[in-house]
Amino acid sequence: MTHAPPFASSADPGVDADTLSMLRETLHRYVRERLVPLEDQVAREERIPDEVIAEFRDMGLFGLTLPAEYGGLGLNMSQEVELVMELTWTSAAFRSLVSMNLGVGSHAILMDGTQEQRHRWLPDLASGKVIAGFALTEPDSGSDSAALRTRAVRDGDHYVLNGSKRFISNAPLAGLFTVMARTSPERLPGNAHVSAFLVPADTPGLRVGEKDRKMGHSGAATADVYFDNVRIPASALLGGVEGRGFVSAMKALDRGRVNISALCVGQGKRILHEMLRYATERKQFGKPIAEFQLLQAMFADSKTDLYAAECMVRDTARRRDAGERISLEASCCKLFASEMVGRIADRCIQVYGGAGYMQESRVERFYRDVRLFRIYEGTSQIQQLVIAKELLKTFEAF
Repeated sequence: MTHAPPFASSADPGVDADTLSMLRETLHRYVRERLVPLEDQVAREERIPDEVIAEFRDMGLFGLTLPAEYGGLGLNMSQEVELVMELTWTSAAFRSLVSMNLGVGSHAILMDGTQEQRHRWLPDLASGKVIAGFALTEPDSGSDSAALRTRAVRDGDHYVLNGSKRFISNAPLAGLFTVMARTSPERLPGNAHVSAFLVPADTPGLRVGEKDRKMGHSGAATADVYFDNVRIPASALLGGVEGRGFVSAMKALDRGRVNISALCVGQGKRILHEMLRYATERKQFGKPIAEFQLLQAMFADSKTDLYAAECMVRDTARRRDAGERISLEASCCKLFASEMVGRIADRCIQVYGGAGYMQESRVERFYRDVRLFRIYEGTSQIQQLVIAKELLKTFEAF
């Protein structure tokens, strides 16, 4: 097994401007004409219709960010965030379906996998034939992800996995899990006790639990995953080298955090749209409530929040495309954007008043959905710690 050098680019051009414009226009229409009318059904049934999954495959949405050599469209980060902001005008559950294939579920393989692993899995991930799951979080290992207990013990030409994972996105649909497991009983410097394994969902001993019942994000399937003497070949070790799993995860999470920030912008735009629509239609004291200055202050604050977050996302994406390390900027984006969209959702409920508190209201669902964004792929508090750590690394006293 040969280990290929990490995937990197000092200047990622992505696709040409005409192709991006066509993709964006197509997605813009598709979201409004096809997905928005399905929002209530998806929330009620807590699943995305099979025909929509097939349409996503046909449109190439699972492979937006993977290189053309693996069957993807080869978008760079700047182009990715533009399409994510379009896709997330609708329920976030639709973006969740493709999120692992666009991010950590594929890019850990792209950056740190062997050539054999890339050619085995990336074409199927790009086409959507295989939906990815990323198994890191555990019942007793959340923010302290390096403290995980799932073990992988070498046994000749195989590893044997035992343990469990919690809140795994797409677990009920996934065909491939990237599993983080301890390959050393001791906690090693640089988290070198953590390795990553590529485990097909149909491997004997792997079991997916019942779908989680969540406060929001209905239609985005998550579940626990259990490993009971799961025997996998040594070739399933990501990159063929032990001790690199945590580093691979963190590298891929930088891109994932920018993607989530773009998601927050897309959701914020939709929520502000719903706020303005209601305020211009609803009348009190003989005129639309949009004319009341205290409500106008909420509109202004929401637009300002959105503009700031959008600028941060685009700037960070450009930096990544230029080959810069973006751990600091990605965490800044994730912290600000996830808190920002929560503020906009809260203002929207206030503008709607009692109507916004009813389940028949779309904005009530958005309010619950966006609360998740401050938690997953690193809580706001974890982002604060990352930002502070990065600042202290580069600080110079004058």
